[in-house]
Amino acid sequence: MRTLLLFDLDGTLLKTNKTISERTNRVLKKCKSMGYLIGISTSRGEQNCLTFLKEIKPDILISSGGALIKYGDEYIYKNLFSKDRTKELIRTVRTVCGNDVEITVDTIDKHYWNYKIDPKKIDANWGDSIWTDYSDYSEESLKICAEIFEAENAIKLERRLTDCDMIRFSDGFWYKFTRKGVTKENAINMICEKCGIEVSNIIAFGDDYADIEMLKVAGIGIAMGNAIREVKEAADIIIDTNDNDGIAVYLEGYLQQ
Repeated sequence: MRTLLLFDLDGTLLKTNKTISERTNRVLKKCKSMGYLIGISTSRGEQNCLTFLKEIKPDILISSGGALIKYGDEYIYKNLFSKDRTKELIRTVRTVCGNDVEITVDTIDKHYWNYKIDPKKIDANWGDSIWTDYSDYSEESLKICAEIFEAENAIKLERRLTDCDMIRFSDGFWYKFTRKGVTKENAINMICEKCGIEVSNIIAFGDDYADIEMLKVAGIGIAMGNAIREVKEAADIIIDTNDNDGIAVYLEGYLQQ
């Protein structure tokens, strides 16, 4: 039975400067040549995350927080909000948080935003995002994110949006909304069912809230040294940080066992 190495991107496989180190790329290529499956599990949209993976083509790609799963070149799972529900969600977020709340939306092949400042001028890794004020937005969506500064507003939305899974990113005030049941851990279960992989043969790496249950489900859950406390508490192993080649060091040792 083949082993799946499953990596979150930001704060895990990616360094702070949003690159994958040469050492990490080298050991991943070695793992692949030895028959290991390489998987990515990220809240980023598919097209955006692929810009970081030019040297390593993943066998499995979980994107938009688990709303889209690809095995090889085939989509094996899609879970989208309808066009009408997407409009309702945007409207609800604005009603609770104000019309100027910043919102992003992932579709299967696009990333929309209404930022006040063009994020590509701040950080080029945002890729080909499309600006919109959402006034005439009419597409199905995989994931919606909103910047919510007031905790009580986040609580209000969680209570209202009962058909959504909602989770916060630890590095700011952004919250992710996907359809109920769309999570990284449920994506793992889907992969095991569709691809004939045993969950005990999955080694998962992560650093943030959305990774906690993923690490618990996997055969081995590994927290980065830079991970938040809750992730470290949920993990079986804690390794060095993303900026200190924690993944490469661990895998080099693992391959020698």
